[in-house]
Amino acid sequence: MRASRLVSLLCLLQVREVMTGPELARELEVSERTVARDVLALAAAGVPVYAERGRAGGYRLLGGYRAKLNGLHQAEAEALFLAGVPGPASDMGLGEAVVAARLKASAALAPPFRDAPQRVGQRFHLDAPRWFREAETPAVLPELSRAVWRDRKIVARYRRGDEEVRRELEPYGLVLKAGVWYLAARSGPRFLTYRVDRFREVEVGDDEFARDETFDLPAFWEEKADEFSRSLLTERVGIRISPAGLRKLHATTDGAAAREAEAAAGEPDARGWVTTTFPVESLDVAYDQILSLGPEAEVLTPPDLRTRLAEAATRFAALYEFG
Repeated sequence: MRASRLVSLLCLLQVREVMTGPELARELEVSERTVARDVLALAAAGVPVYAERGRAGGYRLLGGYRAKLNGLHQAEAEALFLAGVPGPASDMGLGEAVVAARLKASAALAPPFRDAPQRVGQRFHLDAPRWFREAETPAVLPELSRAVWRDRKIVARYRRGDEEVRRELEPYGLVLKAGVWYLAARSGPRFLTYRVDRFREVEVGDDEFARDETFDLPAFWEEKADEFSRSLLTERVGIRISPAGLRKLHATTDGAAAREAEAAAGEPDARGWVTTTFPVESLDVAYDQILSLGPEAEVLTPPDLRTRLAEAATRFAALYEFG
């Protein structure tokens, strides 16, 4: 523990050039007395660190000194690629590794570029969860993360509907989608996806599995997400829709549904309106989606949905009637 702290102290001085005792204590989460002892230990080991008194004083390294102690450990190097998503990295139990990796990477940079992490952090940020929902971290996520990193087989109890099932899995990868974690795993010859919050228990084994090096996590996820999205679209609705309504359709429906509606559109009339069909999850969902398009779309089929929307239009007219 102390050796790691000494390396962090040395990296901080290489990055910041000069730091006061209180600043180092805050960064390292220790007391100022501990900082002073650590500085003495570095000096005794031959590191040219010294203290300057005065208003602009602090601890610094003798001009130009650089120690070759900033090589990344495996966990830190892996965590570095998650540095842009610190929340999810912490959820997986990699928060400390991300901090250490950032510090070592900063220390390795030439002085003119040492503010790069701060510049990036001030300009780009990933907020993965959707609006209006509380994102909860599944209790088993850190265990699953360790199994994924180490290619370890797991035995898990998984909630499927109203029952729990036991599964022996080879965990290949984790995906964070709109604040929800999913596991991509091999079960026998097949690759499947599981919602992490539905795991009731995960036991990480000692045995490593032989990873299929041809497995492509982003491609696998894109394929499964598209299959899942299309599996929900079980109804078809016929509509006439304006150019503005067709553009708005992309914001009110699933992307695959909007693309299918565009592909199925006939020739535009004199006003630019087209007749097309688009897939929906249900007629209740279609009712809400078409209602949000207002006067930019007219339902043609099925008749029951057309009747419901006509009744809604009548009620709207009564609400806004003057006189």
